[in-house]
Order: sequence, then C-alpha cells, then structure tokens
Amino acid sequence: MNRVVLNLKIALRSLYSFKLRTSLAVLGVFLGTFSLILVYNLAGSLARKGEMEIEKLGKNMLIVRSGTVIRHGPRTSLLSQAANLTLDDAAAIVEAVPWVQSVTPSSSRAFPVRYRDVVLSSILLTGVSANYPEVRNFHVQEGTFFTDEEDARLDRVIVLGKKVAEKLFGSDDPLGETVLVWRVPCRVIGVMEEKGVDLSNVDQDNQIFIPVRTFLRRFVNKDYVNNFFVQMVDSEATAAAKPEIESLLRKRHKIRPGQKDDFSVIDLKDVVALQAQATSMISVLGRISAGVSFLIGALGILSIMILIVNERRIEIGIRRAVGSRKRDIILQFLLESSFISFLGGMVGVVFGFLVSALVFTVSKLPFSISVTGILFSFAASVIVGIIAGIYPSQKATTIQPMDVIKS
Repeated sequence: MNRVVLNLKIALRSLYSFKLRTSLAVLGVFLGTFSLILVYNLAGSLARKGEMEIEKLGKNMLIVRSGTVIRHGPRTSLLSQAANLTLDDAAAIVEAVPWVQSVTPSSSRAFPVRYRDVVLSSILLTGVSANYPEVRNFHVQEGTFFTDEEDARLDRVIVLGKKVAEKLFGSDDPLGETVLVWRVPCRVIGVMEEKGVDLSNVDQDNQIFIPVRTFLRRFVNKDYVNNFFVQMVDSEATAAAKPEIESLLRKRHKIRPGQKDDFSVIDLKDVVALQAQATSMISVLGRISAGVSFLIGALGILSIMILIVNERRIEIGIRRAVGSRKRDIILQFLLESSFISFLGGMVGVVFGFLVSALVFTVSKLPFSISVTGILFSFAASVIVGIIAGIYPSQKATTIQPMDVIKS
C-alpha cells in the first residue's frame, strides 16, 4: 500500500511538471467520456419519449386513414384524399376481425368558437364515438363524455380540451354552459385531461370533441370520416390484424386486384421503428465522435508519457541501480498514464450527467440516465490510459544504469 502511495506521489509530481500537455491529454479523455455518456443518455431519453408518444395515441393501436400516405422523407408526407371510409366500415372491422377489441371513427375540421365576448378563430372540432376515451387512453377530467345514445340522437353536446376550456372560461366552471361552434350552440358536458401533442403533431388539448354523427350531419354534411382508431386485444395482435383489415376494406370498397388502396393502415410500431432508426444513426455518429476523442486522448497520453520517460532517464537509471525491478518501473508509468485517463473519465462523467440533465430540462425530454453508459464510458477511459501507457513503460524498462552514466 505504501509503495502505491509513493508511486502516486511521484506520478503527480511528474505530471505537474508538464501541466499543459497533461491538461490536453486529460481533455481528450474527457471529451470521449463526455460524448459517450451524452449519447447513451439521449438515446435512452428519445426511446422513452417514443414510448410515451405511443401511449398518448393509445395502446395496441392501428390507425386506418382515408387516402394513401406517400412519404417524401422522414418528416414529409402527402395524403391523397378519399371519401369512402364510413361508419359502416368501422362496424364491419369490429365484427369481422377477431383480434380487434374496439374501433372509434374520427373526423375533424377547424371552426371558429365563441363564448360570450371570447372568440377563438380556429379550433379543431373532432367528431368521435363514445368509446374514444378508452380506445385513445384519453379521459375526462371534469364532467362526463357523451354516450352512444347522445351520438345516435345527434345531440349538440361537446367536451372541451384542456387549453380550449382555459381560453374560453379561464378559472370559471364550463360545465352546462353553451358555446357557439361556428353558428351552432353546443352544451359543454365535460373537460378532458391534459394530454399534450401526439405523434401526428396534433395538440390534443387544443380541440373540442363532439359525437361523430352530430359532426357529420350538422357541421360538414358528409357521410364519411377521415380515420379509424383500431384497438387490438393485445400488442401481439397488430401484425395479424393489419392484413385482415386491409383485405376487408378492399372487399368493401370494391378494389380490384392490382388497384391501389384508397386507405392506409398504419401500425404505430412501424412509426416507432422509424424513430428508432433515426435515433440509432445519432447514436452511431455520437459513438464515432467519442471514439475519435478517445483516440486523440490516447495519443496525447502516449506522447506525454514518452516525453516523461525521456526526461526521467537519470531517475529511472538510479532506481534500476538501487534494485528496482522492471515490474516496478512498468507499474510506475502505467499508474501515471492511468491517472490521466482516470481524471479525464471522472470529469467526463460529472459533466456528462450535468449536461444531460440540462438538455432534458431545456428540451422537455424524459429524464433518462444510463448506468450502463456511465460504467462503459468510465471503463473505456481507464482502458485507454492503460493501453497508451504500455509502450512508454516498456521503453522505460530498457534504460540501463550504465547507459545513464555514459550519457
């Protein structure tokens, strides 16, 4: 133990003599450790965010959209419109596909909304069925949601999103009040819980929900909807249900073999897979950057250790003359190179944690600290120091007392 402490003191004194070079070597290891930890933490946070976005849309979900989605890159898509996705199609899916637990049709359009002197120029009015809260995992916070009977009677009842309720009523109770949607008076029966923006980039809190039949008859005068939200019995059923739904709708829409579908069935797992690919690319680039930083750090440690060996030839020769073994010399220089990498790794871990927390706070990403990333990054920094110190320590053992005396 005393020998290790003595060697450490010698190492600190030696490294202090080359403050600038030591600092540059520490900086290289620090950047590698910092980059690797940041990449691990961000990758975990983005993966968690994807899971949270899926939960916002609902569990075990397929989305059937009217028209065909044509993608032009990860963020750009066009939707060719079609006008034959009907409420009867939704009922047929529930009856014919055994893996389907529930279907809620949905259609929307922006309308001006007014309550007394408060006017909102463009709020999304969304027509849905009574089972919408269960299918979308999006529930009422105050009041109630409308029923199947109110939907069948074309009742003019609405449920407000959280932000709409705050804009129209402030801190007042909206339940039972009458709101003009376009020119149609509608009675408020509920306020939804806060939900946020979903994967389709729609702010769930900035819309108004109304029975789908009321929406189709009284507001848009149409008999078709934009999409269905189809909930499966479990997560494993989506893959089996998707081709069944496609086949059923092709048959109902009289689409011949070879003709393109006039609808799109979207599996949310596919959306998450695309996000995972993008995250994976970011992770790969980050790890390459970290690897380059570790390489620079290793070269910095190698250069300073070679310099230290050349500067300390007399000391090494004297130690060999008084009986120091080769392994003592090797241990001394490996300890010095390891200390540089250990110091860089420790600083990198601390800054990686702090910067990750800052990024999560500013970007409003889920807080995710990867213990695996921290351990791996720190281990990599120490290994870099050991590897970089092998050659200089071996070179130090070749120095003989007689060579020092002659020089």
